[in-house]
Amino acid sequence: MVDYPQKDHYDFDDLRRVMRILRAPDGCPWDREQTHASIRNDLLEEAYEVADAIDRDCPADLCEELGDLLMNVIFHADLAEDEGRFSFEDVVDGIVRKMIYRHPHVFGDVTAGTTGEVLSNWDALKRAEKSQKTYTDTLESVPRAFPALMRARKVQKRAAKAGFDWPDGEGAWDKLSEEIGELKAAEAAGDADAVREELGDLLFSAVNVSRFLKVDAEQALAAATEKFIARFAAVEELAGKRGVEMGRASLAELDALWDEVKRQDS
Repeated sequence: MVDYPQKDHYDFDDLRRVMRILRAPDGCPWDREQTHASIRNDLLEEAYEVADAIDRDCPADLCEELGDLLMNVIFHADLAEDEGRFSFEDVVDGIVRKMIYRHPHVFGDVTAGTTGEVLSNWDALKRAEKSQKTYTDTLESVPRAFPALMRARKVQKRAAKAGFDWPDGEGAWDKLSEEIGELKAAEAAGDADAVREELGDLLFSAVNVSRFLKVDAEQALAAATEKFIARFAAVEELAGKRGVEMGRASLAELDALWDEVKRQDS
């Protein structure tokens, strides 16, 4: 048993000490066994839980989830230090240097009076820093681990900076309609590979439309899913009141209940 001192308020150094204790030979077996790969999804989950706390505007949960996310950062840095790759100090040094380098309008003599100028400078410095010589390099650097809709939007935005973009939203709408037709044709032909490809093209085109509408596709789809769950719950409740058994009711019966709930929402 580790007799760790009781304090009124723990600080960042305590977090690092606790992590070292947990991963020590006489610490926690689970913590000792972990690798970067084994806790990869934990890091993603914690990031999403932070985002969820922000969406719910819950300061208490946000404080807690940021702590969980920070713990994961420390965990990865501690693993890397044990492997002799880098230390947490290297992580901190790297991000401080990056922030100073990418804010020459604050720490240097570059002028940037608008957010647009700041972002333009940021992109140029990032490309130089990462030795991205072509626009394709910038597209390929978008992490494949991103949610697909998010990655599509980011890739499209970077392609647009190269001038590869519709002049207005009309072209994006036309492309979306074209892709719907191609998906239907692939389905009619019974070509499973083509269906998969055309469905991907359709979703990619839908993201393009969302970009022109200035709507985040990832957030829009998340909101639509929440709306569906809420309406489904209302349908199930209404079905219970009407004596309708959900699992055995016809689609027409359920659709009528859905329309009734939808009208109530309007």
